[in-house]
Amino acid sequence: MDAKDILGLPKTAHPLSQEKKSRPPKESQRKPDGISREVYALIGGVPPLMPAVETSQLKKRPPTDEKITWQWLPFTSSARKDNLQLYHWVRVVNGVPPTGDYSFAKYNKSVDVVKYTDEEYEKYLTDPMWTREETDQLFDMCQRFDLRFIVIADRFPSSRTVEELKDRYYSVSRAILIARAASPADVSGHPIVKEPYKVAQERERKRALSMVLSQTKHQERKDAEVLAEAKRIAEARMVARSAKELELPVTLNDGLENNERALVPGETVSPSSNSQFPSGTVAPSTLMADNASTLGSLKMLRVYLRTYALDQMIQAASSSAGLRTIKRVEQSLQELGVNLKPRVPTKAVCSHHLELRKEILTLLNLQKQLQYKEAEGSSYRDSPYETPGTPKDRTFVPDSMSFGGERVVKRDQKRKAPGRAEAPSSPAQSKRPRKLKASDL
Repeated sequence: MDAKDILGLPKTAHPLSQEKKSRPPKESQRKPDGISREVYALIGGVPPLMPAVETSQLKKRPPTDEKITWQWLPFTSSARKDNLQLYHWVRVVNGVPPTGDYSFAKYNKSVDVVKYTDEEYEKYLTDPMWTREETDQLFDMCQRFDLRFIVIADRFPSSRTVEELKDRYYSVSRAILIARAASPADVSGHPIVKEPYKVAQERERKRALSMVLSQTKHQERKDAEVLAEAKRIAEARMVARSAKELELPVTLNDGLENNERALVPGETVSPSSNSQFPSGTVAPSTLMADNASTLGSLKMLRVYLRTYALDQMIQAASSSAGLRTIKRVEQSLQELGVNLKPRVPTKAVCSHHLELRKEILTLLNLQKQLQYKEAEGSSYRDSPYETPGTPKDRTFVPDSMSFGGERVVKRDQKRKAPGRAEAPSSPAQSKRPRKLKASDL
């Protein structure tokens, strides 16, 4: 027995009515192929086949004070000139039918074809290739078919091409507009006068189009390869031209200025010590190369923000400097009260900001060189073993160049007694005289 049996409580932890109902398993929708994960997360699944309509819109009823009916009523259209009367269903509110023109009459657009008189024709429009009757028929059909020259050429009595019909129509219209204007400047902005129709160009365009449409797959591939190669060559020439333009007016001037600044401390230093500058010194050739590469990459972008160009130029100018030097440059700018990035990045402001950074970087490099030279001079002054005239590169040459020379000396020292003096060495024996040869006589 347990406490529940004693108290007469049910053995279940909770009543059956309070048990959690098992939820049906949620069907996981699989992402369809061809849709990225981000797009599928935005759309929230596959869209429904039918547009969803809210139930509130279905139950919405019109106001009770409006009585809407549909009636079969006649109507006329201003687009027709014969006053034809037709019928259609109309939505009538409170028994009042709608008034006004037919709603689709506004889409009836017609072309304003120029009309000429007999006097104008005889004075401005005579052409040996066209008669008066053909010209009248052309303008009547242009008015009737709204300048659909394909239809006009199909129904024209004489055998005329589409280009010939267009040339005659636009040349007559242009001549009439210029003749009726008070001055040619009044109609200079008209499309027909501003851009006259060119028959030869239209025929060449159609011929080229027919050639393109009649090409085979092999010819299309060859043309695509030729175009790709031409594009590559054009891009290479553009890069070379831009690099050449940037090198001549920009990088050379900057390089000369950097050379002059870098040579200022070198005037008081001997030429032999130029190679002993600290590693933090920036070479002018390196700056020129970095500036040229940065300007070349910006030229390739064609469109870029001036702040982005300033950041790239700052990185190029500080690429050879260390992290501590860059921090010192920023600290110097803050001490001068200059923002690290200009608030108004105009062209002049960005150029002056970049010039100030370069001058600060040059100043820090000169300070490093000065500290290096002062440390080198102090080491010469404090050294007790060297004098200014002592050559540094003197090498020690031992007396005995034979191997084991030190070992022979040590052995001799061991053999000698503590108080015994060293006996003088015997003089060298005289050499035997050399025999004379026949050549010596």
